[in-house]
Amino acid sequence: MAELDNLRTFVVAATTGSFTKAAQRLQISPAMVGRRIQALEAEYALKLIERTTRTQRLTDAGTRFLERAARVMDSLEELADEAGLGDEQLTGKVRISAPRTLGTKKLAALVAAFTAKNPDLNVELGLSDRNVDLIAEGYDLAVRVGRMKSSSLIARRIGTYKFVCCASPHYLAQSRTFSEPGDLRDAKCILNLNLTPRDQWPFETEAGTLMVNVHGNLELDSDEAMREAALVGAGVIYAPEELVQDDLISGRLVALLQGVRTISMPIYAVLPSRQFVPRRVGAIMNLFGDALRELMSGIMHPVRR
Repeated sequence: MAELDNLRTFVVAATTGSFTKAAQRLQISPAMVGRRIQALEAEYALKLIERTTRTQRLTDAGTRFLERAARVMDSLEELADEAGLGDEQLTGKVRISAPRTLGTKKLAALVAAFTAKNPDLNVELGLSDRNVDLIAEGYDLAVRVGRMKSSSLIARRIGTYKFVCCASPHYLAQSRTFSEPGDLRDAKCILNLNLTPRDQWPFETEAGTLMVNVHGNLELDSDEAMREAALVGAGVIYAPEELVQDDLISGRLVALLQGVRTISMPIYAVLPSRQFVPRRVGAIMNLFGDALRELMSGIMHPVRR
């Protein structure tokens, strides 16, 4: 058992890049992390990690050892899953990263209901609009919106994220009529710092994607803050449909450019690059996929201006 603890500690320390982070993950002291890795090195007569006061790096032997050790730990977890296949309850811990808006509006409630049905399962849901490093930061699953860049991560598309261009009735009463995307060039727009580029809004036309240059003197990095600003008449926003759905239905916000399509972005479930997916992680990934497909099949019909 001690050898497995040493092996697990080495894998966590190597993937997080820090004895301190490994200690936090394993809930032991950094000194214990060091002792376990030293014991592993002594047992196999290999130097696995070179450490200085500021950095650590894997030796060549450590890199090769990590690949085999990770497979061993995956196999052990797979065996544990096989032993519990007849159990309805899921156990263990799952760390998830998701975007703020999607996580707040949709995923948090799903996770809460799921943990209520599986009381022995511990789920940590971190909401952030940055792309976390799944391996180094120890996440089991990430939900990401947008095109995936080429990487060693495993991604599965689980839904579609739609955007809408809208503003408050108060703002629209004082502005021109918006009949085509180009009309937005003269509008006061609230820019989203999470969009790249923030001052170019995309629309789908028969000729392809049209990028409209927009401007405004308010720039925000929070979808919720952007929504609040739009509600008080600060200008036009280009926002996730899920964020403003209730406002569009109630008339607090009005969808612009009826008949002109805004972009849709894919939603992916992203896993670390490994073959085995623990049953508890797979169950949550399927839960998210089912809910997001249901969400996209029930797109609302916004109030027309």
